[in-house]
Amino acid sequence: MDPLSSLLSGIRAEGSVVSHAVLTAPWSITFADAAPLTMVSVLRGGGTLLLSDGTERAIGPGDTAVVRGPARFRLADEPATVHRPHTAYEIHCFAADAACTGEELDGIHWGTGGPEGATSLIVGAYRASGHRHERLLRALPPVLVVAEDAEVCAWLENSAADAARLSAGSQALMDRLLDWALVCTLRTWFDRAGADAPGWYRGLADPVLAPALHAFHGRPAESWTVASLAAQAGVSRALFARRFTELMGRPPLTYLTECRMDDAGALLADTDLSIAQIARTVGYADAFGFSAAFKRHKGVSPSAFRTAAA
Repeated sequence: MDPLSSLLSGIRAEGSVVSHAVLTAPWSITFADAAPLTMVSVLRGGGTLLLSDGTERAIGPGDTAVVRGPARFRLADEPATVHRPHTAYEIHCFAADAACTGEELDGIHWGTGGPEGATSLIVGAYRASGHRHERLLRALPPVLVVAEDAEVCAWLENSAADAARLSAGSQALMDRLLDWALVCTLRTWFDRAGADAPGWYRGLADPVLAPALHAFHGRPAESWTVASLAAQAGVSRALFARRFTELMGRPPLTYLTECRMDDAGALLADTDLSIAQIARTVGYADAFGFSAAFKRHKGVSPSAFRTAAA
């Protein structure tokens, strides 16, 4: 499994979507779920994202925005709207009495069409099933925007309309659609970010580093060394170490340790595996060596980390 797939494996749009809303100005929507990630795709019209830190980001037709949680944020037809009389909505998709459907959000028109000049959105709020996603969130800005072409928007709108019309399996269809859209949006943003993309993503595009990264992330329990990683890449140890450090911003073994400690932290927080089992899973021969490395990296012992996470 490549790093992006691994980091996204714990984030899903399970039953947590505002599938397709059409709004007539003036309006604002408050997103109050504290979701790790929220995605907003503008099919027609547009608005302005208002983040809790004061950031304002306009989004228009064809734009898909991904907002990093957990802070509340708003989407309004324009910034001044929130200070004037307007129709205000607040969305809680993850609460026990979640208001994520058109019938429960009175005033939002659901489905295709709508008045001339109305804004049409597809919105997805994503749950996290554990702590594995935290490394991905650290690589993202508070909000990122990717522009899509008209054909993609038309396909999304038609798919959302199909999901709304079909009662059997409609929620699962929309969930999978939003999972697909999130992966595509993030991958496109990372591709366009260039030098600002995280090292683990840039490395996947490098012909020398990619085979070694796939080997390590596919088999993290192996006792990897610089020499064995260089062998996967088919280059000398010195060339591999130099290229890895230049592109990834850290030496190979430092990167391996960071990944292993992040994986170990997720396993400590999300599973009941013993420390010895976790040590073997992330590539350490014994619990003592793993515990020492974990404390150097995280500042606390594995047991203390697990207690704090609980």
